[in-house]
Amino acid sequence: MSDNLAVRWMRRYKFFFLIGLLIIGLQVFLAYKSLGIPDLSFSSGSNLFSSSSSSESKSKTQQNDNSVADDEDLNGGPVKQRDTVNSAGHSGNLNVDQLGFQPSCDITAKEAISALRRAKTKECRKQIANVACTIQSMEFYARRLPNYCLNSNYTANKPLGCYRDEKEYRLLSGYFTNFKRNNSPKKCIQMCLQSGFPYGGVQYGTECFCGADMPPSAAKLPDSSCNMKCPGDAKEVCGGYFSMNIFETGIAKFTPQIAETIPKPETERVRIAFLLTLNGRALRQVHRLIKALYSPNHVFYIHVDSRQDYLYRELLQLESKFPNIRLARNRFSTIWGGASLLTMLMHCMSDLLASDWQWDFVINLSESDFPVKPVEKLANFLTANKGRNFVKSHGRETQRFIQKQGLDKTFVECDTHMWRIGDRVLPEGIQIDGGSDWIALSRPFVQYVTNNENNELLEGLLTIFRHTLLPAESFFHTVLRNSQFCQTYVDNNLHVTNWKRKLGCKCQYKHVVDWCGCSPNDFKPDDWARLQGTEQKMLFFARKFEPIINQAIILQLEEWLFGPYTSEYVNLNSYWQSLYHHSDKHSSADDLYLTVAQSILRINGRKMHFGKFSLHEITNFLSNDEYKGFLLRYSAQRLPSNVTVDFETRIRPTQYPKVARSSKFAKRLRNFEVSSDFDQKEQISRNYGKFLGPSTDIVLSFTFTGSAHSDSHSYNMTVLWIDPMGMLQDFNEIHIEDTQSDAINFSKANLKHPLTPGIWTVKLIGRTSIYAQTKFLISPFAFEHGKLIRPDRSQKVHSGSPQDISYPTDWQQYLPPVEDIKILKELAQANAQRTDAKLLNWIDDLVSKFFLIRETCVAGNKPLSDLSSPLCKDTDWSSLAPDPKSDVDALLHRRRRR
Repeated sequence: MSDNLAVRWMRRYKFFFLIGLLIIGLQVFLAYKSLGIPDLSFSSGSNLFSSSSSSESKSKTQQNDNSVADDEDLNGGPVKQRDTVNSAGHSGNLNVDQLGFQPSCDITAKEAISALRRAKTKECRKQIANVACTIQSMEFYARRLPNYCLNSNYTANKPLGCYRDEKEYRLLSGYFTNFKRNNSPKKCIQMCLQSGFPYGGVQYGTECFCGADMPPSAAKLPDSSCNMKCPGDAKEVCGGYFSMNIFETGIAKFTPQIAETIPKPETERVRIAFLLTLNGRALRQVHRLIKALYSPNHVFYIHVDSRQDYLYRELLQLESKFPNIRLARNRFSTIWGGASLLTMLMHCMSDLLASDWQWDFVINLSESDFPVKPVEKLANFLTANKGRNFVKSHGRETQRFIQKQGLDKTFVECDTHMWRIGDRVLPEGIQIDGGSDWIALSRPFVQYVTNNENNELLEGLLTIFRHTLLPAESFFHTVLRNSQFCQTYVDNNLHVTNWKRKLGCKCQYKHVVDWCGCSPNDFKPDDWARLQGTEQKMLFFARKFEPIINQAIILQLEEWLFGPYTSEYVNLNSYWQSLYHHSDKHSSADDLYLTVAQSILRINGRKMHFGKFSLHEITNFLSNDEYKGFLLRYSAQRLPSNVTVDFETRIRPTQYPKVARSSKFAKRLRNFEVSSDFDQKEQISRNYGKFLGPSTDIVLSFTFTGSAHSDSHSYNMTVLWIDPMGMLQDFNEIHIEDTQSDAINFSKANLKHPLTPGIWTVKLIGRTSIYAQTKFLISPFAFEHGKLIRPDRSQKVHSGSPQDISYPTDWQQYLPPVEDIKILKELAQANAQRTDAKLLNWIDDLVSKFFLIRETCVAGNKPLSDLSSPLCKDTDWSSLAPDPKSDVDALLHRRRRR
């Protein structure tokens, strides 16, 4: 009877019984985790460089704004912790055949394995593997480095005793962390020293405090009051309940120098070496920068990225005109965040030291910098601070800076990419500092930092920072803090920077670094108050400026510095920037430029009756910060005389946007267009000319004007990407907020390359209707690798990569009818088979619809009697029109026409 009762009871309360078992199981699991029992299923070497501290591990795991998740590779696939690459050439996903070589060790760091999987070349994979193996052998980084900064008789690890602490008034209030599993005096002292604090203290077993001030003697307690064992070393004591063991870290309290403002009368005036590190094609802006800074008393040493043939070739002409301007012959190819940036700076500084120029300071600048004070004021200021070094520190907690900056990670630069290959522990004994990579350094310090022979500190730091992201942002700072030059440190890099982190920290550099970074925004007229605010401050430069984005702010700044321009300055509001030059080494983008440009010349040639032509240059042209098209400069044979004449023609790209007239929402859409190279930071597509081809990553962008009403709404829309065959190839969901100010929205298509050439359509739809659409051209290729495309390659590339995708049936109303799609498919297939003349005719037909010829001028000095075309020098649009604001040759006459 009792057994039956028990069975009935179990059946009735079965649900509650199961819940109870679940709770007990969960409690057992949590207890297991809290005890810190290691997971023996993972390789002991799979996390070779990570700290055993739970608080450190947690903080690193949570830095999602900086790095990819630790359990994913950058391609989105999982990185198995048990994967290794070993001397036998086997791993979970890699082998010797894939690597192309046999690694010298069992590579266990999951980030290194991910990098090896993604690296493109054998040479890069070898470099990654060699560094990873050397690190695993514990022979790569120094365990400890010397600190040569005067320490004012502080002694490393010196115990000061046990002190009473208070919750409301901490003895050491500079920094706090909790090392739950491995706290010890040594660990705490090292972290405090690394963070720049003279004192470190341990409390309540797991807690570590850092501070800059000596604890008061009144707070001293008997040593017995500190009686809790350290979890990281049971032989050591780590304070007690509100009692702290305090130690000296071995360094003195750091106080940056205060810069002087007025030089002493007897001080010899300094000479400045402006180190210009340039990239891109903004030649005219570089000329304006040199004009604004030029003085025969100072020198200009210019490094142009090795890939920038145009800029190097044009600036090289300055050497024969100006004895104080030289270009570096040893040129480097640098990427954002790359270790090569530091290598380039060190080489340039060594070149400056080896030159016959006399200089006292070196200041590095880019084409995006511009002065906010005349150079005479800068020279006065530096004369008053001769021998000091100007760098800008990060201004936040050092440990947070280390994590945000990725200084606790190892990076390897190859294949124009910074590969993250694992965690690392920074050497003991030194302070870590960093901030901005724009610096002004004294000649004695430059001599010290470029001569690392038999210098343990410099050799060790160079090893670290040659494998560090953004090394120039920390290397010089860290050397200063730990060398005999520590008393020359001024926390000011002489710059004001236009930080708008909401826009600038969009992780836009993931294609070149395994990390997320931030970049400052360009100055625009709305930012004028920030520039005016530098007038009474020790600031002499501002960044960033890009005339291709906004030139009005540069004109405003020039007039503020040097007085208003006079009426004789023509084309003040015009800006030209080269896009292509026939003398440059061929790049991947050139095939598309050549295809479109030569098609336009064929079309224009039929109108103007010229035969053979030769393209020289393509230039973007803006007026009043509005894009006016691109310019083609070329030579052509006139028919029937066959006389060769130089011309320039202006072209306007066009698309065909439409918005729904009956929709209030649609009426607020502006600039509805498709392009590429969308810059989230500046909220603009940098492909001004709308050059779109089969290998282009296309983006829709548009402006949604603010509402006049105070109440706001949000809209959920869908973007449809329809190919020339009328087939839907992708769709994106987009959320639009109704705001008071104009908002720029963008949507990137996720399409398989090559794209089918022809006329595409993008539509913005709501629940029941189309709000906007536009047609745009994906141009076929007439060129591949700079040569006419081979027939077999043309047919393969132009066949596209159409794919069937699933979509709601009610979207069928936004696509062509099935009968039309069949006809369009047949036409696309026939077009893909075109070669030679038929291919060029197809291209010309498409280009004529999307690129409009506006005007043509004659590049020579005499007009042609049978043509109404003006001379290019007499126009206000040609690249050959006068542009005195960027005329650096005016410096030869030593006068400024203002």
